[in-house]
Amino acid sequence: MELKELSKQINRLLATAIIALIIVVAMGLVLVSCREQTKTTEMTQPTLSQEELIKRGAYIVNASGCHDCHSPKVMTSSGPEPDPERLLSGYRANMPLPKIQKEALRDWVLFNQEQTSAVGPWGVSFAANITSAETGIGNWTKEQFFRAIRKGKYKGLEGSRPLLPPMPWQVYRNMTDTDLNAIFAYLQTTKPIENIVPAPIAPIDIK
Repeated sequence: MELKELSKQINRLLATAIIALIIVVAMGLVLVSCREQTKTTEMTQPTLSQEELIKRGAYIVNASGCHDCHSPKVMTSSGPEPDPERLLSGYRANMPLPKIQKEALRDWVLFNQEQTSAVGPWGVSFAANITSAETGIGNWTKEQFFRAIRKGKYKGLEGSRPLLPPMPWQVYRNMTDTDLNAIFAYLQTTKPIENIVPAPIAPIDIK
């Protein structure tokens, strides 16, 4: 009886080991497949000339809502539209901040009239100047830009504060390297508009 019981235990252990081995092998195959798919995706991305890269960057910036927050607005017969003289220059430093009703923040996230500033549970945030000016991103490195988008870091600096809402970096970080390169290349060619955007306001400091 003892030999039979021992044999059963050994068989159970062998069966468990085989199942575990199958799972490990399957997981390994999945990882290899994912890596190969990533390599294939990277290899199939077209190599663009600098001119093509800039054109693609312009297309992405104009199609992905960057002007919604980063460009001051002017009122037209069709409603508010990006101010062509201040495209992508962020919140205007000399623009007075509207009075904020704290009671409304219990149920609302609010924007100012130019959609370049927002207030919510995180406090008040101001859209950055992303033109090629020195007060924009003109002196940024490509690594900074990638870090800002991929990791949500202020000015793309390690150890800096997180980017605040409504900046949807959690969505934009999924863009390919080619697309991020294109956006950065385009932004470096934009009209430089000197504009120092104010620092965000913490919820406790909202007046």
